[in-house]
Amino acid sequence: MGIAFVWAFILGGGILLFPDTPRYLYRHGHKEEAKKIMEKVYGAPPNHYSVHIELEEIEAKLRAEVNEGNPIVEWFRMFRAPKMAHRIVLGMTLQMFQQLTGANYFFYYGTVILIPVILNGINFGTTFYDLYVVEHYGRRKSLMIGSAWMFLMFLMFANVGHFSLDKHDPQKTESSGTAMIVMASFFIAAFSSTLGPIVWTITGEVYPSKYRARSMALSTASNWLWNFLIAFFTPFITGDIDFLYGYVFAGCNLVAIPLVYFFVIEGQGRTLEEIDTMYILSVKPWKSSECVAPPPEELAKIRREAGTDDTAEAGEITPAGQRSSDETNTEKEAEKDVELHA
Repeated sequence: MGIAFVWAFILGGGILLFPDTPRYLYRHGHKEEAKKIMEKVYGAPPNHYSVHIELEEIEAKLRAEVNEGNPIVEWFRMFRAPKMAHRIVLGMTLQMFQQLTGANYFFYYGTVILIPVILNGINFGTTFYDLYVVEHYGRRKSLMIGSAWMFLMFLMFANVGHFSLDKHDPQKTESSGTAMIVMASFFIAAFSSTLGPIVWTITGEVYPSKYRARSMALSTASNWLWNFLIAFFTPFITGDIDFLYGYVFAGCNLVAIPLVYFFVIEGQGRTLEEIDTMYILSVKPWKSSECVAPPPEELAKIRREAGTDDTAEAGEITPAGQRSSDETNTEKEAEKDVELHA
């Protein structure tokens, strides 16, 4: 176990070499440093238009936080902000389903030393492939295809384990055991290149800057809660129904597909501010990948007319229930305007 300290020190030391995020630097008054880091990340020359626009968006979000009140009050206010309750529940649900894929069923209860070594090796190696998958294919397609693949793998794993494997003397059905290891390996490859890391990507970008820390805390708490529940109850469940337990995970992977299709907005190539606006204006998730964001000036106008502009002096967004009928009608017109760009 002491060997694990080595990797912890490497990770900690490596993190110290990372620069702070542009948003963090900007919020703490280091605007020029934030600008230089953005230019480096984008590979853009000084004073590039894209960097300038994103800095303006960060400034708009920062002004919205000026009038924040009591921290406890802000927790309640967070749920009243436009689409925030929806996004918080979505983030917590995605983290729940990440655990209900069944990946930790293999990691925690692989009884032979060789099996965890194989599965963890695959998990480590294919995670690098996710860096390509998430930006080349997008979040939505990757999650849905990964869920479908994991559903099939777990379905076959459960069938072979329950109906073919000799559980009292596995050596008699060596081919079945080998098949189960192969299917578990294919499952882990899909998990570590799709749902495993991409869910963290989505929960990191779905929330506006003002509420990101609190919202991420809730979604992460959901992840660890379900992690604990699976670790705790798995021995009791498998003791009663053995490998039929795999049907539960297979079913959860199947349910994750419509969840992603109907509720997750595509964030590929979007800024955090654009994703925030798309949720506020209720852009249909299945059309989100085709949605073209309006020019910055028009986008600001739409948000201002819809009553969701964070640059207002009050620094907060008016809840839908407190808006006048004129504001509501204006918001509907703004939503139609956004749809025209899809």
